[in-house]
Order: sequence, then C-alpha cells, then structure tokens
Amino acid sequence: MLTLPDDMVALLASFAPLFSRRVWRYVPVLVVGALLAPSRRMVSTVLRTVGLGASRHFQNYHRVLSRAVWSSLGASRILLGLLVTTFAAEGPLVLGIDETIERRRGRKIAVAGIYRDPVRSSRGHFVKVNGLRWVWLMLLRVWALPFLTALAPSARYARERGRRHKSLTVWARQLLRQVHRWLPERSLVLVADSTYAALDLLAALRPVATVVTRLRLDAQLFDPAPARTPHQRGRPRLVGQRLPTMERRNADPGTAWTRVTIAHWYGRQAREVEVISQTAVWYHTGLPPVPIRWVLIRDPHGQFPTQALLCTELHAAPDQILAWFVQRWQLEVTFHAMRAHVGLETQRQWTPLAIARTTPALFSLVTLLAHPAFSRTPPPLPQTAWYVKALPTFADALALVRRRLRASLLFPPSASALDPEKIPGTLLDHLCHLLCYAA
Repeated sequence: MLTLPDDMVALLASFAPLFSRRVWRYVPVLVVGALLAPSRRMVSTVLRTVGLGASRHFQNYHRVLSRAVWSSLGASRILLGLLVTTFAAEGPLVLGIDETIERRRGRKIAVAGIYRDPVRSSRGHFVKVNGLRWVWLMLLRVWALPFLTALAPSARYARERGRRHKSLTVWARQLLRQVHRWLPERSLVLVADSTYAALDLLAALRPVATVVTRLRLDAQLFDPAPARTPHQRGRPRLVGQRLPTMERRNADPGTAWTRVTIAHWYGRQAREVEVISQTAVWYHTGLPPVPIRWVLIRDPHGQFPTQALLCTELHAAPDQILAWFVQRWQLEVTFHAMRAHVGLETQRQWTPLAIARTTPALFSLVTLLAHPAFSRTPPPLPQTAWYVKALPTFADALALVRRRLRASLLFPPSASALDPEKIPGTLLDHLCHLLCYAA
C-alpha cells in the first residue's frame, strides 16, 4: 500500500469513478511509478521503481492498460476539468493543437506508419521515421498542458483495411467539438499552425470557437458579397470584388504600418513589430467562404520574413491575435519536455488499447501536483554560476513532485520528534536533488 501526501491522494481520487474497485488498486501504483521512473516508462520499470519487481502478479498491472474496461476519453474530460478549475477559471480557454510523431518500431504495432520527422528534418534535409502520429489538444497557460489526444493513422493504414481515412483537419474538428460539448458555456480560442489553415475546418469550427492560424501570402481574399437587388436573377454571390494579396500589400510602399509591442514573443522578451490588419472573405472555388480578420506582420529590423495570420473573430484586435498566436511556441516546449523528462517514445506496449492509454502524457498531472507547492511558498530554484533561473521549468516541477513522493514512500514521518539524524541534512538534500532531476 502506497503512502502518499493527502493532496496527491485527493487529486488521483478524481479519476477513481472511471475504474472498478478491483482495477483501481493498481492505478496509483502505475501513476506513481511512472512519475518516479528515471528512464523508460515501461510497466516493468514502473514496478521496479516502486519496489514491486518481485511481485508474482505483475500481469495485473499490464492488464490495466491492455484489457481493463475504462474510458480514456472520460479521463481526458476529468483532466480538463481539473486544469480549467486550477488555471483558467475565467475568460476564454486558449487551446493549442499540433501533431507529433512518436517513434516506434515493431511488426505488432499495426497503426505505425512512415512520416516526415519534424524534429530531425529541416528545409534542406528530409528525414523519414517509422512511428505513431498523434494529434494533441492542449490548454495554453504558462505551459502548454495536454489533456486530449487522438491517434491519426496514415492513409495507407486506412486503405489496407477498407476504411475511410481521416485527415488531420477532420481530427482537429472532432477534438474541438468534443471540448465544446464538455464546456458549452466557455468561449474557445484555438491556436494552430498552417497545417490547420483549411477553409472547410475554419467553416466547421466558426460556430463553436475562434481559430487563429497562419495565412498564405498569396491567399485569395475578397470583399463580402453585395446585397441582392429586388428581382435579381441567378444564384446569390458568395464573395465580392477581389482584394490585393498579402504579397502585394507588403511590397506596396504606400501601406500604412502600425507598430505594436508583443509582451512574450515566442517565450522571449517583449518585441516590437509592424502590423496592418483588415477584414476580408477567404474563398477558394469549391470550398465555403470564410470571413476572417487578417494580420500582416513584418519585422522593422528584418530578422524574420514577413508573415500573415488569420482570425475567425472579426472584432479581435491585431495585438490580441498576435498575443494568442505566439503562445503556440509553448506546444514545442511541451513536446521537448515530454521526450526529455516524461518518457515519450519509451513505452513498449503494442496492443492498440494499451498504446492509446499510455501515450497521453503525465505532463499535466505533474503540473497539477506541483501547483499547490509553487502557489503557496515557492521552493528555491536550483541556481548555477553560469545560469540564473528566474522562473520554474517543468524539470523543477517534476523534481518537486518526485521529492515529495520519495519522501512519503522512503521517509514516512515518525511519531517521535527525537529521531537521531543519521545523514546530514545537506548531504540528504544533495542526494535528493541528483535523484529527482534524473531524466
């Protein structure tokens, strides 16, 4: 039986209704072991970490992931509720969506495909990788907090099984509509990259969310369709007159630019940029027209190329659209932290059910567990002579959670206040620091 701090027990107990009583007794062991494991997040490593390497009933822990009846979608809903209550009780929910590749190999992993590796590839270097493609939906706060994932198999996988292939935009539409069903009273803002700048997706999500994404510089923009006159024949017009493209506006010396300052430019300090913004209708033949507000951005110092953004909320201010979009960088930071600290790509389950239940990361759980300590009396951050850390990182949050877990498991409080000190406090702190910051 694990001895855990009361706040951690209360947090984990939120997920207990998803499981039967028989299955639930194995779940805290798996969660705690996955948080403490310093290397691969396999079930065998988890059991060794919590001291159950000699357990003869180890198969019961595997069956929690591969056979037990419980809903991972229900777990996502509970996790989202906890995140919203803790970090976003008011205001619009700013969500980020992106896809990443989990490198996995093996003949038994049927849903694996061959994709372009976005981490190792560049503009002049193309790298293919065999793995699983996941679509992630995250709550954007100081960090990007994942709460809902979907496995998006390749077109070849669907074709070989006679199924209809779902594109990334279809998955994005289903995920965001699911969040809208869970939280119908909250306004949603979705921040995405150019993969999701598709007219059919924007038209489908416009009733439920505000979408902010990139816009092609050569996109076909139009005025709104003029009102029909009495007794006018023919079909109603979808758009009005054609407007100049972003490329022409950027090259026009008469364009009136406005300077704005963005507080947190891609995780850095404040940055000054020049913008111009108007409303238009984005349209392409055969696709629904979508009213948008576009924002053309250029750097007065010429350090990055001119780019354009779109927002489906016509009354949004340009600086607010920029502030929403630059939060997308947090998704890349979260993907890196998950690979470095939470064991993404180290699982070895091969059954479809176990794969779907293990890849959704522990990132958000760690954040929820560490939040009370950082909000009450923030612990001192580790400092070095060559790097001064002003704000905690995910590694600090994970180390704090690990330290509390190890203290409760290995050093339970004694009823006596006169216990002899066998290990000096400074040495114990140093050993705990090395142990808790291990990847």
